[in-house]
Amino acid sequence: MINKKEHWEKVFATKEQNEVSWYQPKPQTSIDFFVENSIPKDAKVIDIGGGDSYLIDNLLEMGYTNLFLLDISENAINKIKNRLGENAKNVTFIVSDILDFQSEIRFDVWHDRASFHFLTSNEDIATYQNLVSNSVAENGLLFLGTFSESGPLKCSGLEITQYSEAKFIKIFGSCFAMLNCFNENHATPFDTIQNFIFCTLKKK
Repeated sequence: MINKKEHWEKVFATKEQNEVSWYQPKPQTSIDFFVENSIPKDAKVIDIGGGDSYLIDNLLEMGYTNLFLLDISENAINKIKNRLGENAKNVTFIVSDILDFQSEIRFDVWHDRASFHFLTSNEDIATYQNLVSNSVAENGLLFLGTFSESGPLKCSGLEITQYSEAKFIKIFGSCFAMLNCFNENHATPFDTIQNFIFCTLKKK
C-alpha cells in the first residue's frame, strides 16, 4: 500500500511546478468562483490540498486576509512559503492529511481542487464528508473540483474517484444545497487534456 505522505513529499521534492499535471500559472476557474460569489475579503477561506498552487498568491493580491492552506506535504508548504516571502505571514499553513484534520474554526469557504478525488474508499469519503459538514459555517460555500466521469482514472500514479453532479449531491446533499456544476477541460503542461467537474454547494 502506498504511503500517501511519502508519495507527496517525494513529488514536491523532486518535481518542478510545471512538471506536474495540475500546474496552472493562474487558477482562473477558482478565482472566478471568488469573484462570482462575491466572497467577502475577510471570509475564512481554507484551500485543501493546495500544494504550491498559485491560488493563495492570487487571493492575497485580491485582498483576502483570512487564508488557510492545508497540504499533506511539508515540502509543498515550504515551496509556497519561500515563493510568498514576506506575504507568507498572512497565511495559516497546516501540514496534515485531510483525514486527520480537526479544527475549531468554521470556514466560510472550503476550496478543494483535485484533492478530494484521491479518496477512493467509502470510509475515507464519508470521513471527508463529515469533516466538511462540521467545518463549514452556516451559509458557507464548498467549492469542489475533481476529475469528471470523462476524466482520467489516475493522477500522479494514484487511483482517483471520478465524479458527476449526481455523485456530489449523493455525498454532500444532506448538509449542502447544490448551486451550480460545470465541466471544464484542463490543459496539462504535457499537452494533454483532463476533464474536470467543478461544483459550488452552500451549507444549509
